[in-house]
Amino acid sequence: MLQGKELLDKARSLSNCSEDEIARGCGYVSPGGRVLKKSFYRALVEAKGYRLGGSAASSGASKGRQAEFRTRVHGNGNLLIGHAYTRRMGLEPGQEFHIQIHHETGSIWLLSVDGDAADPETGPTSPVHP
Repeated sequence: MLQGKELLDKARSLSNCSEDEIARGCGYVSPGGRVLKKSFYRALVEAKGYRLGGSAASSGASKGRQAEFRTRVHGNGNLLIGHAYTRRMGLEPGQEFHIQIHHETGSIWLLSVDGDAADPETGPTSPVHP
């Protein structure tokens, strides 16, 4: 994958080609043959002298979306707990729970149907606080 002045020169020489052909000609192709447009465009912008979002973003090592530990009730009344949270709790697809509302604290507790705790540190119940 070309970078810097070499990338700019090669892209300029291929300017009469399609975007995919330019990216491919500059070496921005995955091992499977897919054109890596985002990496190509990022490298072009950096070759022009602009820094994008610090070192993590420019190296492609950003962490992506982070869990906020916030949710809201949807218009249909459902409450969604996403994958980031269920993974952090150690829950697996197919596990079943009874839902218990703890009236004193207003928290929701998940009680495993098969007797296993959702969180081994909390015993037979795993409170999920809203």
